[in-house]
Amino acid sequence: MASRTSGNGNSRQRAGGSGTARKAPAKSAAKKAAPKSAAPKRTPAKKAPAKAPAKKAAPNPTRPVLRGVRALWLGSAHGVGAVLRGIGRGAKGLDPAHRKDGLALLLLGLGLVIAAGTWSSLDGPVGGLVDILVTGAFGRLDLLAPILLATVAVRLIRHPERPEANGRVAIGLSALTVGVLGLVHVGCGAPGRGEGTEAISDAGGLIGWAASRPLVFTLGEVLAVPLLLLVTVFGLLVVTATPVNAVPQRLRLLGVRLGVLQAPAAQAQPEGARYEDGGEGAYRSGEEYAEDWRGGLVRIAEDADEARGDAGKGRRKRLPRKAADPIDLAAAEAAHLDGAVLHGVPPTPLLADLGSEITGSVPVARAEEAVLKPTGLPDLLPAVPDLTRAAPEPDAAEGLPPRAEQLQLAGDITYALPGLDLLERGGPGRTRSAANDLVVASLTNVFTEFKVDAAVTGFTRGPTVTRYEVELGAAVKVERITALAKNIAYAVASPDVRIISPIPGKSAIGIEIPNSDREMVNLGDVLRLAGAAGDEHPMLVGLGKDVEGGYVMANLAKMPHILVAGATGSGKSSNINCLITSVMMRATPEEVRLVLIDPKRVELTAYEGIPHLITPIITNPKRAAEALQWVVREMDLRYDDLAAYGFRHIDDFNEAVRSGRTTAPPGSERELQPYPYLLVIVDELADLMMVAPRDVEDSIVRITQLARAAGIHLVLATQRPSVDVVTGLIKANVPSRLAFATSSLADSRVILDQPGAEKLIGKGDGLFLPMGAGKPTRMQGAFVTEAEVAVVVRHCKEQMAPVFREDVTVGGGKKKEIDEEIGDDLDLLVAAVELVVTTQFGSTSMLQRKLRVGFAKAGRLMDLMESRGIVGPSEGSKARDVLVKPDELDGVLAMVRGQDHP
Repeated sequence: MASRTSGNGNSRQRAGGSGTARKAPAKSAAKKAAPKSAAPKRTPAKKAPAKAPAKKAAPNPTRPVLRGVRALWLGSAHGVGAVLRGIGRGAKGLDPAHRKDGLALLLLGLGLVIAAGTWSSLDGPVGGLVDILVTGAFGRLDLLAPILLATVAVRLIRHPERPEANGRVAIGLSALTVGVLGLVHVGCGAPGRGEGTEAISDAGGLIGWAASRPLVFTLGEVLAVPLLLLVTVFGLLVVTATPVNAVPQRLRLLGVRLGVLQAPAAQAQPEGARYEDGGEGAYRSGEEYAEDWRGGLVRIAEDADEARGDAGKGRRKRLPRKAADPIDLAAAEAAHLDGAVLHGVPPTPLLADLGSEITGSVPVARAEEAVLKPTGLPDLLPAVPDLTRAAPEPDAAEGLPPRAEQLQLAGDITYALPGLDLLERGGPGRTRSAANDLVVASLTNVFTEFKVDAAVTGFTRGPTVTRYEVELGAAVKVERITALAKNIAYAVASPDVRIISPIPGKSAIGIEIPNSDREMVNLGDVLRLAGAAGDEHPMLVGLGKDVEGGYVMANLAKMPHILVAGATGSGKSSNINCLITSVMMRATPEEVRLVLIDPKRVELTAYEGIPHLITPIITNPKRAAEALQWVVREMDLRYDDLAAYGFRHIDDFNEAVRSGRTTAPPGSERELQPYPYLLVIVDELADLMMVAPRDVEDSIVRITQLARAAGIHLVLATQRPSVDVVTGLIKANVPSRLAFATSSLADSRVILDQPGAEKLIGKGDGLFLPMGAGKPTRMQGAFVTEAEVAVVVRHCKEQMAPVFREDVTVGGGKKKEIDEEIGDDLDLLVAAVELVVTTQFGSTSMLQRKLRVGFAKAGRLMDLMESRGIVGPSEGSKARDVLVKPDELDGVLAMVRGQDHP
């Protein structure tokens, strides 16, 4: 089509060009045919060029001056523009808190100017402008306009950590203003434009006229007043965030606060409670409270369970009320301070009132200790150095829209990605706790007792482990610290102590010790950070959180293949669930297709029927081997297209197809379509290697060697990382590794080629070694619940039905016809035929040794080969004659498999 369109366009251009060429001689002939009649009119045109040399002969003396003024003007304009652009770039890098404060102060200043113009007589052009805009718009209520602006400014200053409520407040105030001004305008007689602008300004102003006049004209005043009253009530409810069904409760609470009603004695609560949204104040009557995961107190609203559904009702246990203990209250506020530091909000007023004072200077390596003493509270912890690290970047994912609401797929199908609100939010991670301070004291005591000149200079707390940084004194060997590993484990009462010497990028030794107060990492938090970073690649998945408190994400397209291994219960299956859920949350079925292989039959059943699947979930190991062979064929087809159209990567080919730069050859009936990424996930590699080791290994090696540029990527998971499962060829071609807790050092060396995995503590604690990294990164794997997976799967199923390929598990569309006599011994028979034909030695004992089978199985294999003319008859103890030459091996193997040709 493109070629025909371009051809037609070119023909039109040629036709237009030829038409113009034909008309040109006609015009010149017309001009030549009437030279005399047109001569008087052309005389001035001929004299004009004669005047030009006369002007050039007399140069204008003012022209250099004008040029200088013009150059000066342009230079000054460029300079001012550069200054303003520099200020704009600096404003972009301004702290968001300063930008919010600047907006609040701007509104406050604008309110002062409007107050001066409306409350008093402000002379000058500003006063006239205020009279025209504010009084003309608000009418009689122009005195309330500065109060409205001041209220919004004060709210922005007091609550900068809640920007999600700004839109609600703006909508509510707008509705409230429109309703009130409309009622005022109707009450003043509803004057129209025919009565003059003064009459409108003396009523509800232009806003009130625009809100009430259409209703009065169409419905009359009888119906206009109640409708405007409903708009006013709606604005009031939105501003106060009050649902209609909660109005009686709010009125009752207002009466209790004003002293009109008396609260029951059983509901009186101590002061300083923290509400669920993070605010501070006294306990509200009529509501119940419980302890949250940080040890603090959270409000349980009456409508909280209704908002969360039935699943949320049993999640939060209601506890009896109790008086606030000062020590518990201090611990709760310290935990809240950690959340405030992480999320960039000020601490609670209770901590602000404590007036914390630090005696002494900020500690450095082996400097004097500084003690944190809050006034008004007893010393809760022993004097230890202030070893808190710098807080990580705040989670900027809150309040951001999802990557794409709706995407248009081929065939006019609209596909909506699942929203991130389907995944739960986790609590803010801690940066310090009392357990960390006790460990620091224990480490210092060990160094003192063994007379090692070393000191703990800081630590970074992760969700599972904390890495303590130790700096050595002069002439102290690193081996002095590594030799104390067992003593350190004894002192901190933990056998899982891991020493890193040195920490990458630092002149310090790292001692990783598990936290006694372990934290959970939610997959939703990791994906929200990915959305905030603006990375829209469909193969970006969330893995977890590292020791330094930063979220770990990985692009499967850059790995390009990964091996996940660990013992039972170490978190391997949870990691697979996070990978699949991340793909469903971020990619459409046209972007990523999945091949899920689950020999255990129960791990991946939750994903049955999602539109990303290219074939039903494969549970039969033999079918899995066929699926891997299909992946090899698909890879070859993709490489054929890349070679034919001159591209090196599937991304370049897809971009050319989408932009229309690459089309099918003329005369071809094929319609080019972008290739999706193909992600193959094998949940248990050991089961496949037991059934068909040779075929599976050959397919995996070929895919991992070549499939990177074709957009095909493998995720291999196993709980038995031994050398017969993870062979040398597989390890050489799978560069990225993720190791969870293993049972032995040998398994750790198989996965990572280095020790370390045997010291992990399980339940998601892992070591991530991406391609090109020198040392693995310790992290806590993300976790996604079964309920979250079910919600995401249901959303994807509602959007689109799966479209399966029928040739994935049937050997290219034709089933193999295998002799019934062979049965389930096909793989062993093929291996025996290859062994006997290549060695030209037919011996039953050799089959026993090489194939590791018993005498009965080896004898049956030899009988099967004899019946197919591969070996001769038995001659006692002598080896059988081999009747097939090595160059005929492919044909014999095809005959054994039931194929027509090799």
